[in-house]
Amino acid sequence: METDRVIVHTPPDFSFPECLAYLSRSADECMFHIEGETVTRALEVDGQPVVFSMSEDPDGISVEFKQGRPDGKAGEEVSAFIRDWLDLGRDLTPFYELAEGDPLLRQAVREHRGLRVVGIPDLFETFVWAILGQQITVSFAYVLKKRFVETFGTPVESDGQTFWIFPDAGAVAGFDPDALRELKITGRKSEYIIDIARMIADGELTKTGLLELKDDKLIEKELTAIRGIGPWTANYALMRCLHSPDAYPAADVGLHNALKLAAGLDRKPTLPETEAFAEPWKGWRAYATFYLWRLLH
Repeated sequence: METDRVIVHTPPDFSFPECLAYLSRSADECMFHIEGETVTRALEVDGQPVVFSMSEDPDGISVEFKQGRPDGKAGEEVSAFIRDWLDLGRDLTPFYELAEGDPLLRQAVREHRGLRVVGIPDLFETFVWAILGQQITVSFAYVLKKRFVETFGTPVESDGQTFWIFPDAGAVAGFDPDALRELKITGRKSEYIIDIARMIADGELTKTGLLELKDDKLIEKELTAIRGIGPWTANYALMRCLHSPDAYPAADVGLHNALKLAAGLDRKPTLPETEAFAEPWKGWRAYATFYLWRLLH
């Protein structure tokens, strides 16, 4: 019997509710909808939109196809996307052992055990989000992202709702910066986004190519050579898109606030202090950062 539902199996140290809580942090998120305990979004597979929802299941994550069928490539690509999105291939046992003995991480891990580094599988979306978020509040970054997606993305109607497929790098590559400035994105950020779109569209910058470097420092060096990408943005991409467990956005304001809270400081830590705090976490600094961020929400 044909079904529009598949199961994505999850590791034992995974909590769907914890990941859902992270995904629910902003009402302005435009790439997916959350109703109750179900997340629904659109994805493009072979040039065709697929709309799927995911929810917790005793066997893992239940994926229901609202538009498109799970047979063949659609089912495989959506399942792979979810595994990437939620970093399901990662064994967190070593991280939990480290965190249990660390006074700064112990509380966050005990409260949010099962949380994964929720990623951004698409490289272009990762850089757009990171660049938009440079030196502004997270809430305003969400507003800018929503304007960008709803102006240049592809709408998909399903069950009376509109879902969005993120703007294509090839299309954005041909824009004049004024098109982005009209959305209240600064001129510099508009130029950075278009430059990166061109690099991705031309095949100069690819997720596969970066992963093939197999070294965070080499990837950071490659990325920071690109105009508009500094160490924070490079490490953010390493963490959220390339799934390095050791990426460390040391200049992140949210991380500083979380460390102030976790360490009981009366001020934010300096950058050298932020680096020093992370020394015991080497190998797992991205996960340490992600769990510390959760203390703020």
